[in-house]
Amino acid sequence: MWHDSQMTRVEHWVVAQRQGQIAALNMLGQREKFDAVPFFWSQHYDVPINYVGHAEQWDEITVDGDIKTKDCLLKYKHKGRVLAVASIFRDLASLEAEVKMEHGAAL
Repeated sequence: MWHDSQMTRVEHWVVAQRQGQIAALNMLGQREKFDAVPFFWSQHYDVPINYVGHAEQWDEITVDGDIKTKDCLLKYKHKGRVLAVASIFRDLASLEAEVKMEHGAAL
């Protein structure tokens, strides 16, 4: 679960590893909650695509950069709040967005 108590299914191996780590801690009695920000990345030929957060519905998408030149960061927003970001060749921006989302900071 993340930010809105909605169950979110993310089929990415890193997320599965992190869930396993939390499950192990809970088996040891630590009572941890899995609340990592959802994310995935994919490589399509020479194009890396990163996605951080979760947006099933949005009312605005802002674009920083240029999609045609494969250098951009898209912010999916609902009522002014950034729910997710998608990027092409903006790995650092994606990681920064993930950290801010983890801490509840505005993007």
